Amino acid sequence: MRFMMMIFPKDYATAKAGAVPNLEDMDRMGKYNAELQKAGVLLALDGLTPPATMSARVTFKVGKSKVTDGPFTETKEVIGGFWIIQVKSREEALEWASRIPGNDNEMIEVRRLFDITDFPADIQKKIVERFAAGDKQ
Repeated sequence: MRFMMMIFPKDYATAKAGAVPNLEDMDRMGKYNAELQKAGVLLALDGLTPPATMSARVTFKVGKSKVTDGPFTETKEVIGGFWIIQVKSREEALEWASRIPGNDNEMIEVRRLFDITDFPADIQKKIVERFAAGDKQ
């Protein structure tokens, strides 16, 4: 099972453009990331810049898109980074999330990524057929 662990630093929504984590926090996170890698569960990870740094939202209405530049003052929770891990169970994902060296002002959300087996058998078959045929519909 693949899970995404997202970190929400509580002060990130109001962070100024160009703000970066301090070196001590980066060292602690680097050690944790090395543990994930050594255990063979890490698929991807990255940090995100604060919303004040070139953020934008794309919304859709009646099939048309609209771009709105940030920052967005009404934002209360902002993702500061993420990990994608592959583990055997939800419990294992939560165990890894509990080991993140977070600060008092941070929260981690853990969500499972969709897998083809989440879809009904007839839909799974259609997905496999489309990919096998190179269908780009």
